[in-house]
Amino acid sequence: MLKKQYVKSRDIVKVTFELSKTDLPEDIQAESIQLVGEFNDWDTVATPMPLKRGDVFRTMVELEPGRAYHFRYLINGEYWCNDSHADTYAAGGAGADNGVVMTQV
Repeated sequence: MLKKQYVKSRDIVKVTFELSKTDLPEDIQAESIQLVGEFNDWDTVATPMPLKRGDVFRTMVELEPGRAYHFRYLINGEYWCNDSHADTYAAGGAGADNGVVMTQV
């Protein structure tokens, strides 16, 4: 799930990324999830998603408004998945689609 909040005083969009354990395929037991995308140069360790109450992995990033950012989740360092609540999807460089978050104000 994506939650967006525009902060006018700083001209940024705070985007909260959430992925529930119930949103994952049944055969994957998530121990760790990383948010990976254009906003962190596709770094697979830069943006961890800590497990919060309710079995939800969550993190927040600050993004420039008026842009579209490709992203994916990396589970346990080996399984890639998309967010079913992404604003849209676009072809990725590895032959799989990426989720896209739009930061229009």
